[in-house]
Amino acid sequence: MEHSTRSIEQALLEASKMVDIINKDEKEINQEERVWIAKSTYDNFENHINKGFLEYRKSVTETEGLALTDWTGQGSILKDVLGREFIDMLGGFGLYSPGIRHPKIVAAAKAQIDRSPQYSQEMLDPLRAHLAKVIAKLTPGDIQYGFFANSGTEAVDGAMKLAKMYTGKRGFISTLKAFHGKSLGALSLLGKATFREPVGQLLEGVRHVPFGDADAVEAQIIAAQEVGDGIAAVIAEPIQGEAGAIVPPEEYWPRLREICDKYGVLLIADEVQTGFGRTGKLFGVDHWNVTPDIMCFGKALGGGVIAMSGFFASAKLWKVLEPNPFIHTTTTGGNPVACAAALAQISVLLEEDLATQAAEKGEYIKLKLAELQQRFPEILKDVTGRGLLLGMVFEDDAKGFKVVSELFNRGILISGTLNNSSVVRIEPALNIPYELIDTFLVELEEVFKAF
Repeated sequence: MEHSTRSIEQALLEASKMVDIINKDEKEINQEERVWIAKSTYDNFENHINKGFLEYRKSVTETEGLALTDWTGQGSILKDVLGREFIDMLGGFGLYSPGIRHPKIVAAAKAQIDRSPQYSQEMLDPLRAHLAKVIAKLTPGDIQYGFFANSGTEAVDGAMKLAKMYTGKRGFISTLKAFHGKSLGALSLLGKATFREPVGQLLEGVRHVPFGDADAVEAQIIAAQEVGDGIAAVIAEPIQGEAGAIVPPEEYWPRLREICDKYGVLLIADEVQTGFGRTGKLFGVDHWNVTPDIMCFGKALGGGVIAMSGFFASAKLWKVLEPNPFIHTTTTGGNPVACAAALAQISVLLEEDLATQAAEKGEYIKLKLAELQQRFPEILKDVTGRGLLLGMVFEDDAKGFKVVSELFNRGILISGTLNNSSVVRIEPALNIPYELIDTFLVELEEVFKAF
């Protein structure tokens, strides 16, 4: 364990060393520098980030020789700093819907950096306003106004705040195993003890019900009203992501809309992972033709180039933010580079019809996995999800981890889901070529045979 002592001189030296490498052309970086990056990255995680990551990411750190160190990529191919190549079946947990470094998105972000990388904070910013208009055109129903931030968690927190202000109530109904983020507000909605318990007291008035059970939602609203607890909103993911790519019953979302209307409660769709084509439709709620009151976006919104998120609602709800427009603000959210990337991402989404690509490729993979499931029923228990938000269900965490590790050794990057390690996610770029999907499926079959 390195002892950390203050040294301004050392700080400058270390910063300059990495900046010099960043500024080099890829061909100019020599082997010695690459080995230094790989070794120092491992040490820096151990000494300055969190040792737990090294334990958790064993499949990355226990490769032959040096730990895999993220460096560059294009489309659906990732390379570590030493040049080892991987097919990306993970898609940055949904970040890389248009692929890694999509040329059109990178070009828009670079052009905006050259013009103005941040706002003055006082003049009116054109890209943010234009992006809001584009999203208003893209979203269902009467969704019209939006606020941009940096992370999906911030979008969820903003949506909670809007719901509380509009209704004057403080309660929320969320779902078990839900993932909505880890700030104190979003964490209060998250449906798993592992992340909640260590933190202690969270927001009061949050009730959790099983995902996919609309009757349970209605029962909780009635119970809350009987005891005088106001429920501001019901929040759910259209398809649960981190819980293991769980698709609800067909009547679930239409019933949620009906129930919320009946009791005067708002409906929030957390589309952070499902939005922008991931599930085979533009948005997850489009599978059921439902318009929520508030929608939350993140992950793919910035095109895998810049961190970007937002929450959107109807004009009726947004009125509560008008008397004091500074009641909810952020200095860096919706910055011009992020907005340029998001606008380019939406262009790519529509021009390349990524939603249809996700639907077709998802069906293709599910068909192949169904064959594997028949042949290896003792290994692959189930296949969940829709579009390219899919889950392979294994008996336990150990089997899931073994599959992930073995695929790593065969040049495939993949991972478990956060709430449920026995489910291994398949969440590649929506424009991943079929050849790479086939390579993944062949390697997966080999891994199953090796069991």
